[in-house]
Amino acid sequence: MDGSEAKKYVWEGAIPLQIHLHESEVTTLPAPPPALVLGPRNGYLPLLIPLIKPHFSSTLPPGLDTVWFDYKGLPLKWYIPTGVLFDLLCAEPERPWNLTVHFRAYPSETLSPYEGEDSVKWSFINSLKEAAYIMNGNCKCVMNMSQPDQLMLWQSVVKGDLECYTRIFSRLKFGTIGEGRIPVRLYLRIVSEKLNDLEDLPPISSWDEIRYINRPVELQKYGVCSLRDALESLLPELFMPKSSMRDLRMREKESGGGPSGIKSALGPDDFEVIKNTGDEAEQTHNIASTEVDSVESSCLKLIRIQGIEPNLDLPFSWAANHLKNPEHILHICLYILNNESQI
Repeated sequence: MDGSEAKKYVWEGAIPLQIHLHESEVTTLPAPPPALVLGPRNGYLPLLIPLIKPHFSSTLPPGLDTVWFDYKGLPLKWYIPTGVLFDLLCAEPERPWNLTVHFRAYPSETLSPYEGEDSVKWSFINSLKEAAYIMNGNCKCVMNMSQPDQLMLWQSVVKGDLECYTRIFSRLKFGTIGEGRIPVRLYLRIVSEKLNDLEDLPPISSWDEIRYINRPVELQKYGVCSLRDALESLLPELFMPKSSMRDLRMREKESGGGPSGIKSALGPDDFEVIKNTGDEAEQTHNIASTEVDSVESSCLKLIRIQGIEPNLDLPFSWAANHLKNPEHILHICLYILNNESQI
């Protein structure tokens, strides 16, 4: 598959969804059947509300809409692309993906405030600023967009219009992916027990079970050429031989350092979403976490990018160019099996 075909595949990718209204909000008998819709991989769940609400409107209780979704009881973060949520939460792809929609009782203690489509739009724009800063050292190309271009770019994402997106995006002079800093978001799902089959993996009950690394891959610095090289530059301990990990932990103990792990190996500054640039500084909904747990004594069980389980020998620049999301960030989901008891 060449690059243009891959990009078209990504933009046309969609997940069949079967969306149920939460039983506490059903006011009629019989209960309404689930809504069947296609959720674009590059889209966001709130963008489906105009399709879903008419299906359930006749049975909703009185009150103001505060729409949110859950999967097996886990409230879904509205600013994470739908395809990333699916890859991260469904170890064994579930088709259709059964979600529950709520129009009341928004879980503000778990989810960031959501105030309609504009919330999703500005989250997208802020992520685009973040990517621009990582690649160019500033986000002026995004900040200087005209309002019409900004609106057209967003509408191209909403409608899945690759042609319009490509036309508008080319005006940004964003830079090319080939060398330098590449924006990457890693989502780590740690499997704490040995499983022979991912079907046996219990559902996630809290977002505390997911760890994030929001850090660029530096092609020149690390001499990165493959996906394996990129992951190794971000998670060196995941690929480190067991003997080397033991030596590292011993040296840390002798030097009085803390336990080895992602945080100690990479340093705290590697978890910044975007550096402070004065009034232009933006943080992306706390997507990066400085509380990333150690993955020492672990191994990579599964990797997914845009629903694909790629070979680790895949050229990283190809993946970054053609599998990135519209905000110019490559989202990678990792299932990591903890084998600590075996070491």
